[in-house]
Amino acid sequence: MHKSRYQQKIEGLLAMADIQLDGTRDWDIQVHEPALFGRTIGQGSLGLGESYMDGWWDCEDLSEFFCRALSADLAGKVITWQDRLVFLYSSIINRQKGRHAFKVGEHHYDVGNDLYRRMLDAQMIYSCGFWQDAADLDQAQTHKLELVCRKLKLQPGMRVLDIGCGWGGAARYVAQKYDVEV
Repeated sequence: MHKSRYQQKIEGLLAMADIQLDGTRDWDIQVHEPALFGRTIGQGSLGLGESYMDGWWDCEDLSEFFCRALSADLAGKVITWQDRLVFLYSSIINRQKGRHAFKVGEHHYDVGNDLYRRMLDAQMIYSCGFWQDAADLDQAQTHKLELVCRKLKLQPGMRVLDIGCGWGGAARYVAQKYDVEV
């Protein structure tokens, strides 16, 4: 079978982390869609993550896969032209420095909870929802939380670090529904 140059590049990168395509170990990835390779090269870690969500690849032990990939700095070795443009732009015009960053924070977050109650779901989750089969925002957020929990394979007694996506709705959800420590 002929391998595309993108597949060859991805195989070479994964080899640096002792990960194989369609290998037999729990941390090896199983490829279901060959377009994964071009998408990952073109979009970097975002393309890899979105292709996982689209079912293009799978892995039995995602935590080990990501531990290996991050330890080998694979994301830093896949630099897209978009990454280069964003880096160049942000290094020239960085509006997140000093006093301006504080003003942006005040402008966006010091407006009171009434605005957020009107635009967020009942759990006040401040991140995207998963709209497949959802009729409204509350369902989309619950679907997203369930998808994340299933992908993490949460079990009672596990510990989860919530870095914040709103007003504690995700933390409350996983603690109550999956009996995990947050």
